[in-house]
Amino acid sequence: MEDTDRDRLKKTFDANAPLYDAIRPRYPERLFEDIVELAGLGPEASVLEIGCGTGQATSALARRCGRIVCIELGDALAALARRNLAAFPEVSVVTAPFEHWEPDGSSFDLVLAATSWHWLDPRVRYAKAAEILEAEGALAIITSHHVLPGDGDRFFAEVQDDYRAIGEEDVPPPPPDAVADEGVDIEASGLFAGLLVTRYLWDRWYTADEYVALLDTYSGHRAMEPEVRRRLYDAVRRRIGARPGGRVRKHYLFILHLARPIAAGRR
Repeated sequence: MEDTDRDRLKKTFDANAPLYDAIRPRYPERLFEDIVELAGLGPEASVLEIGCGTGQATSALARRCGRIVCIELGDALAALARRNLAAFPEVSVVTAPFEHWEPDGSSFDLVLAATSWHWLDPRVRYAKAAEILEAEGALAIITSHHVLPGDGDRFFAEVQDDYRAIGEEDVPPPPPDAVADEGVDIEASGLFAGLLVTRYLWDRWYTADEYVALLDTYSGHRAMEPEVRRRLYDAVRRRIGARPGGRVRKHYLFILHLARPIAAGRR
């Protein structure tokens, strides 16, 4: 992704923070149980979360760890995260781009990026994460992917006709086994080792309105011309509404990458 595209698209999520909070899928609880176990985190562990959004991953960790500092680029997302996380006094939300945020000497047992790592400047993200981690700390990167298993909903192949009708290129989601992890990129940084990778397949049912609302939280759809986007959403609503039961089943693949900092990568 080019720098200009990254900077433009990553700001689109802030435009409708309540919708993002309501419709985006949560993560499996087992994923956070695995993070705590694999990283060796105790109840007093300190966590830095990059790109917390509305706090969906944060609350799961806050029930298991101690101090959490969340960095969020969007003003509206950060404000909603503060409200959602008000029950956790050890959680704080800072509005800032991670690349420019200063830790002021703080270090952490875990640096977490849940579906946010790809929005960070690749020239900065690994080095800065390594610098602020404790020597025995861990970097946890969660990536999220749309996938279509062999027994998945054929809607995602059929809906390509609606994208082609508006002149948009789109392809059906790949099968889960075809999705690569971020291991090569993590190891190429030269700053992390001992990589552990775990995959989680997840699904959720959506009505026509729910699915269109979900689409409206995706940066690529938000970036469409309003009239083009309206035409697409109308076609998608009609397609789902005509199905038996009027629902669509969407599969997600979450991949957890956990690695330890190499001493040379630290201050």
